[in-house]
Amino acid sequence: MKFPAFLGLSVIVVATWVGCGNPSSASGDGEGGQKVIQIAVIPKGTTHEFWRSIEAGARKAEKELNAQGTAVEVIWKGPLKEDDRDQQIQVVENFTNPRIKGIVLAPLDSKALVRPVETAQKAGIPVVIIDSGLETESYESFVATDNFKGGQMAGEFMGKLLEGKGNVILLRYAVGSASTEKREEGFLDALKAFPEIKLISSDQYAGPTRETAYQASQNILNRFGKEVNGIYCVNENSTIGMTKALREIGRGGGEVKMVGFDAGTQSIKDMENGDVQGLVVQDPMRMGYEGVITIMKKLGGEDVEKRIDTGVVMVTKENMAEPAVHALLHPPFAEFLN
Repeated sequence: MKFPAFLGLSVIVVATWVGCGNPSSASGDGEGGQKVIQIAVIPKGTTHEFWRSIEAGARKAEKELNAQGTAVEVIWKGPLKEDDRDQQIQVVENFTNPRIKGIVLAPLDSKALVRPVETAQKAGIPVVIIDSGLETESYESFVATDNFKGGQMAGEFMGKLLEGKGNVILLRYAVGSASTEKREEGFLDALKAFPEIKLISSDQYAGPTRETAYQASQNILNRFGKEVNGIYCVNENSTIGMTKALREIGRGGGEVKMVGFDAGTQSIKDMENGDVQGLVVQDPMRMGYEGVITIMKKLGGEDVEKRIDTGVVMVTKENMAEPAVHALLHPPFAEFLN
């Protein structure tokens, strides 16, 4: 996607005018003396491969914009783990200053981040929300997967895998995470079409890391490991943790049908090995890219869409080698990340 030339010019005008009025508002001069526009990109966490893809997309946009003559600097900063609400709030608050011209945020809590986002908007710093929703309309655009649809795809696929009957476990992620809550809701909605599928556990949470997911999975399987036929996990670390726990009780290799969400390196290996039957895969690189591009359009005076759907695909061992699917599973990190 090329950034329109007229938009680049309009953003340069904005940046130069702001820079002249407030010398502290920019990080320095770009080529030709124009001021550099600083955009903060704030993920939920920084440990999972999903966020590396988000950053790669943001860096791709940064690279394209600079190549087209608009001096932009993406500042990437977020909490280490995805359960540190206080740290993410602090990061947003620290970036609510005249130096930063826009914020791209993946809120790890749909309620806790409302106040800092509304504060930034009131201060004249536009915010684009990515990945996960926020319980306010005080933002410029929401760039994300249709997570409810993704959950429905997982439920429909599970129904087919089990031929319409069996015992199923839903491993949730974390209270307050809007994206994964929608994935859970969509899955439960799709299961209504399969009255002979019984949900035997749906009240357990994986937590923010592979280790917490693994521990939660062990606890669930200690109780339901012999009777479960299918398991759905709503993000990368929960899928990896549960798959490991299933192998350890001797029910991997497809004996229990595993459907996950997101595709890290380990999940792809688990699919190739037959331990995972399906992965609902987003396009995080596009999410990061569109987040930065949308902020820059707003700064350039353009109207932006309130909702941008970045797509979702059901990936199986049978289609994972297709070019479009392969590109989603193996995003080009090296090209855009140091």
